Amino acid sequence: MSTPHVTNENIASFAGDGAIRDIAVQAQAERTSGTSHLRTLVGVQRLDRRRFLQLTGLVGGGLMLGVGMTNALRTTPAAAAPATAAAVTGAAQTVAEFAPSAYLRIDADGILIYAPNPEIGQGVKTALPMIVAEELDAAWADVRIEQAPINVLFGKQFAGGSRSIPSMWDPLRQAGATARAMLIGAAARQWGVPVSECTTAASHVLHAASNRRASYRELAASAAKQPVPDIAQLVFKRTPEYRLLGQRVSGVDNAALVRGQPLFGIDVELPGMQYATYVKCPATGGTVQHANLDVLRKLPGITDAFILTGNNNVTELMPGVAIVGRDTWSVFNARKQLAVQWDESAAAKDSWQSAQAEARRIADARGRDTVVDTGDVDTELARATKTIAGFYSYGFVSHAQLEPQNCTAWYRADGAPRIELWAPSQTPQRGITNVANVLGLQETQVVVHQTRAGAGFGRRLLNDYMCEAAAIAQRVPGPVKLQWTREDDMQHDFYRAGGFHKLTGALDQRGHVTALQNHFISFSADGKQPVTGGDLPPTVDPGPFIKNYRITRTLLPWATPCGAWRAPGSNVFAFPLQSFLHELSAAAKRDHVEFLLQLLGPPRLTDAGNPRSLHTGRAADVIRLAASKSGWGKPLPAGHGMGIAFYYSHAGYFAEVAELSVDANKLIKVQQITVAGDVGPIVNLSMAENQCVGSVIDGLSTMLGLQVTHEAGRVQQTNLHQYPILRLPKAPPISVHFVASDYAPTGLGEPALPPLAPAICNAVFVANGQRIRTLPISSEGFSI
Repeated sequence: MSTPHVTNENIASFAGDGAIRDIAVQAQAERTSGTSHLRTLVGVQRLDRRRFLQLTGLVGGGLMLGVGMTNALRTTPAAAAPATAAAVTGAAQTVAEFAPSAYLRIDADGILIYAPNPEIGQGVKTALPMIVAEELDAAWADVRIEQAPINVLFGKQFAGGSRSIPSMWDPLRQAGATARAMLIGAAARQWGVPVSECTTAASHVLHAASNRRASYRELAASAAKQPVPDIAQLVFKRTPEYRLLGQRVSGVDNAALVRGQPLFGIDVELPGMQYATYVKCPATGGTVQHANLDVLRKLPGITDAFILTGNNNVTELMPGVAIVGRDTWSVFNARKQLAVQWDESAAAKDSWQSAQAEARRIADARGRDTVVDTGDVDTELARATKTIAGFYSYGFVSHAQLEPQNCTAWYRADGAPRIELWAPSQTPQRGITNVANVLGLQETQVVVHQTRAGAGFGRRLLNDYMCEAAAIAQRVPGPVKLQWTREDDMQHDFYRAGGFHKLTGALDQRGHVTALQNHFISFSADGKQPVTGGDLPPTVDPGPFIKNYRITRTLLPWATPCGAWRAPGSNVFAFPLQSFLHELSAAAKRDHVEFLLQLLGPPRLTDAGNPRSLHTGRAADVIRLAASKSGWGKPLPAGHGMGIAFYYSHAGYFAEVAELSVDANKLIKVQQITVAGDVGPIVNLSMAENQCVGSVIDGLSTMLGLQVTHEAGRVQQTNLHQYPILRLPKAPPISVHFVASDYAPTGLGEPALPPLAPAICNAVFVANGQRIRTLPISSEGFSI
């Protein structure tokens, strides 16, 4: 939707036959008044395919193109009637006999492209429509973008795992190429010329021989009557033919962001809205025994206070006290006077101090479980020319996204119960399932409106705040906005897991690695499975390049919830593994770039049957590019050092070089960070560069001084004064370079982060000979 401000007149109705009629009436009224009818569709969570297409057709003629994303598209019976996109002039018509995702509409108003996935600052609201526009051959200035409604017609709508671009690349290219083919077909029919003689450019179909041209808007109605081509017949652009992709394109929301216009969940305002805060036990699993509700209800501005027992699912609704009032100020003030007695008999008792002590006690032994054991590690360690060992550790961290959790909910019990929510979620469709489960509703009774999110980094993959808002709304008349405080965010996060690695490596006479052993110590809530982000896979780099390789694992008990944090897994594993490789190359007295390239070996997939497995040739290319652009090997003054690290994360290949100096007080001054990556075709160069720069700064901030510590199940850090995020004056110069690649595109939100910490730590060792084995590095006395 274009803005989260909603009035009584444009609040979308719920899905169902009556809702369709209501939305159609509203759409027609908005169409007449010149506003976009598509905004009314944000309230439709689940519609029958035919009804959705009928609904969109009722508001005027045009090309409403549905492109399927299932294999059924490729197996349409040959005897079936040819599919057409309908130009509706009053009577509803079907568009095609397949499950569509309506990404694109062309009509008299111009070209509308939906951005299907949540925008959390990664730029996909701009990048995904660019893919459609490129294959459509549309002039970017002619395109308007809207956030897609949360609807199964748009496939899986989520933001996580750097999957937005790779998962939507083919469907969106198909949408653009299909529409372009149908527009050409319409023009050729209108002019009486062969399709092969027509071309497209800048939102027009051209016929050079007769010097004729027609805009897409002019052709929309007739194009809608064209047969929908089979996917196998589509002609896609080659990389050299791109006019839009690979360029720097400003984000479609940038102007609104600069002006402070309301785009985020925290900005939502509804008529008669109340406000709420929700207080949970500081230790996960605690329940409410008693609270001074009568006192709270008498406070100024407070309309209600009550206890929710929850469903004891930490990802949905934990027990707590809800305070509701006429404004945020009133409920936050009332919260200060809340007196609650918690039952913590079953609550978390986690202690980071105890975990550290236990990890050091057991580090030298072999782990309880074997993750991978290839070759003969023990024999190679015994006969090695030189063995190196090191104990690495890293702490828990919070997501600390800029916008604290929030959600606005409106529950209605008249007739069939239903609920409507406005949320900055990374997984809004999962949120529908979560809310339905908590309230005992069918998913068709839950509607979610997607707002822009003030960052997520994985925290908003979970929808606990949506469930809390929904449960409160069920007890409150009219809409209610739940607003977390920063302290809530710090105390009730799904933290990036800490961990420990005891690493031992063997070198032969040539300085080559012959064996590597890793006792990985992580955490588990059930004693069987590692917490999220705490599972070290057997194929983790550098395992595929070392013949004799062993990972054993010990899991320590941990009850506080953990979750995905930017580049989950890779964000911590890169630090010990890439730092330890530098320990080995330094012990062998070898140049680290040459050491890494030799370790990779000849170009190949490490798993020949898996195209998403690491390709050593692509890895070598980014290492060489980073070394070249950074001036690797140049003479450096005393106290200066350069360090390089590579990591393969979320199908992205990244190498980074840090150049820095270290003084006698362990003060680090970062002179330059050089980033080299291969993620296939670049969609939006501006977005790509921003993601890399953001990853470097995020990685630097985290490795420098960020950590949350738990004692007695409680997080000891309460706000940003105890969680010192890097400030702007300390941001280093960063240069970003990409390998020109025609491989399938991968995402960029995650893979540029993991190499940063080992690159910095390796450079510190070169500068002053001190090996950093603990994150954050402030715990070893270093600062920036």
